[in-house]
Amino acid sequence: MRSRRKILDATLDLIASDGFEGVTIAAAAQGAGVTRQTVYSNFGSREELVSQAIAGLAVEVLGGIHSRSNATDTTCEYVVELIVAGRAAVRAHPVLATLLQAERGNPVFDTGMMSRAKPVARELLAPLVERDPGVEAGLDDIVEIALRLALSVVLFDDDAVHTDDDLRRFLTRWLAPAMPSSS
Repeated sequence: MRSRRKILDATLDLIASDGFEGVTIAAAAQGAGVTRQTVYSNFGSREELVSQAIAGLAVEVLGGIHSRSNATDTTCEYVVELIVAGRAAVRAHPVLATLLQAERGNPVFDTGMMSRAKPVARELLAPLVERDPGVEAGLDDIVEIALRLALSVVLFDDDAVHTDDDLRRFLTRWLAPAMPSSS
């Protein structure tokens, strides 16, 4: 497990210094002080390595918003706060900000990105079920719409939703009718 963490940290360092194109299995191995075989046995591919490094960082950064999200009263408010916090994190964190750059190797533009992102989104939205067990039946749909909206908000920033309050109003207007009524 220690080598896995070292590899992920080395990958994040490479992304921060050289962008996604700077991440290779050999560079991650060298940065972590392990063999390329160790990287392959832990991650299987470069794409999986980058994806897990970014996903782990996103969960770590967004994990801090649970106290703010727990102060919400409805499923809609929870999802809105998660998306607002996600955008703020991407804007503020140098490695996450690289997701905004359409460069080769960016995991946002990889085939299969949604299938890798859904488990992360599901983990972030799982507290909804604890708060309201009636949400469980529709959780996959909530994950799908929240993930797609979050990606859109992050990638296509616009004056209409540039401030957090503008984004909250926009998301609430469109998400409230789609969320379970028991929330």
